[in-house]
Amino acid sequence: MAEHNDLGKKGEAMAEQYLSGKGFFILHKNWRHSYYEIDIIATRGNLLHFIEIKTRRSVAGGHPEDAVTKKKFRRLLNAADEFLFQHPQYRHVQYDILAITLHKNREDEFFLLEDVFL
Repeated sequence: MAEHNDLGKKGEAMAEQYLSGKGFFILHKNWRHSYYEIDIIATRGNLLHFIEIKTRRSVAGGHPEDAVTKKKFRRLLNAADEFLFQHPQYRHVQYDILAITLHKNREDEFFLLEDVFL
């Protein structure tokens, strides 16, 4: 498996643990429909959260959240529309980005951007 795929898998596992600790209940990981994918679908309170995870080893090339472009966000919206079509019981939704920066000599950094719309 390519190194960036390994990093993505590690980030998603870290994200699940982080989000669970923040009161999120994880419903789905890597939910797919056609060629769309949502990294994490979770609930917290009365909100359904569609969460995009971005992980980087450093910020030298930019912060992880900067990698979520309008095109990538549009794909997240399309996937979320399909999920909501299949699960019409959810009324209140939110789109979030969890940026994770891994550091060698200090604690890893988590930055949750909530209620994002690009």
